[in-house]
Amino acid sequence: MAADESLRAVVITAVPGRALHGAVHLPAEEWRIFHRIGQLAATIHRSPPPARPTTHDTLPLGKLERHLDGARAYFAPGDEAFIRATAERASGLPALAVGATHGDFQRRNLRWEETTGTLCVIDFERSEDGPAVRDFVRLSDAWHGRPDLYEAVTDGYGRPLTPAEEEHLAVLSVLDAVSGIQYGMAHGNLELAERGRRTLTRLRSTSPP
Repeated sequence: MAADESLRAVVITAVPGRALHGAVHLPAEEWRIFHRIGQLAATIHRSPPPARPTTHDTLPLGKLERHLDGARAYFAPGDEAFIRATAERASGLPALAVGATHGDFQRRNLRWEETTGTLCVIDFERSEDGPAVRDFVRLSDAWHGRPDLYEAVTDGYGRPLTPAEEEHLAVLSVLDAVSGIQYGMAHGNLELAERGRRTLTRLRSTSPP
């Protein structure tokens, strides 16, 4: 509704619905919701001019050591070696095109109005240009073990993730997990830390040796 660059503030309209975090839905309704999630992600990513190639690094590795220092005490055996191996592989990945991203696209920030089938997203403070796959990092935990929900998201998005995006998703998920463990344990957010540990366990179980 309004913005003030000097205050770095925006005023936005309220949105209806309830947060998806912690909500329980029947499988058919879940598919419908995740299809809407894919559509909403596509709307965000296609809203600016077409994404442009970039020559700068699209993988935020710069904070890894600091996050490792804060999270190391809470790792399972082998976690740090896996994290460092993932970071090393990341250096060989090609950069992805960048465009608008939400930055915190997760169920906690998604609101579902079931009577109208409306999905809204809130909390744009982490929005910035980046690779589109950045917005699927915190959602990937939701579709683990549920290929039907992954298919619903990509169907709504209009396409599956490319092999390069899948590789970036794995790296970004590891980095986000380390950050989540570090921040969660430092601030008493045990749910966030547990999600990070769960993500590391999941990715280690599916990573090639």
